[in-house]
Amino acid sequence: MADHYFSNRPAAAHDLRLIRERLRGFPFEFWTDAGVFSKGGVDFGSRLLIETMEIPRAARVLDIGCGYGPIGIAAAKLAVDGTVLMVDVNERAVELARKNIVHNSITNAQARVSDLFAVVPDEPFDRILTNPPIRAGKAVVHQIFEGAADRLKPDGELWIVIQKKQGAPSARRKLEGLFEQVEDRAKDAGYRIFCCKNPKSFA
Repeated sequence: MADHYFSNRPAAAHDLRLIRERLRGFPFEFWTDAGVFSKGGVDFGSRLLIETMEIPRAARVLDIGCGYGPIGIAAAKLAVDGTVLMVDVNERAVELARKNIVHNSITNAQARVSDLFAVVPDEPFDRILTNPPIRAGKAVVHQIFEGAADRLKPDGELWIVIQKKQGAPSARRKLEGLFEQVEDRAKDAGYRIFCCKNPKSFA
């Protein structure tokens, strides 16, 4: 089986590097490595999500599929009175996310290894954020959507970035079956940012 960024234990030889980014006006440094998503720099889709997402100061946030951590760490900067839980199946990515939390002096976030929602606590979240692993297949992506709908507060929001050519229309149809409201919040270079509200599980 090919070694993908959504593998539990990537076999790729290490290629540790430090990258510098500015997100939401804040300067960050992130350690990246081979075997994780977008190791050369924060990808366009994640950057668009970060610049678009609305995070209340006291929000309880979940970043699912966190990679080395840019989305969750940026969210932690915005949720100054809240908390951020970052999860990923990729052990190498989570190790980097933990390193990056400390490196960027973030005190309100933690990262855990988790196959989807396996270790996510039952307490509901105000915001769930994801740049879903499209290459893992539609079934996995839909599990993320379904799990998010079940783990949001009634007034919570799921924020997603997805590329049009990688299934944005079908993703939207799936989301409309799970949420009362699915809003387009940004469109750029073939990417879409969806904000999903009012999970139907609470209807």
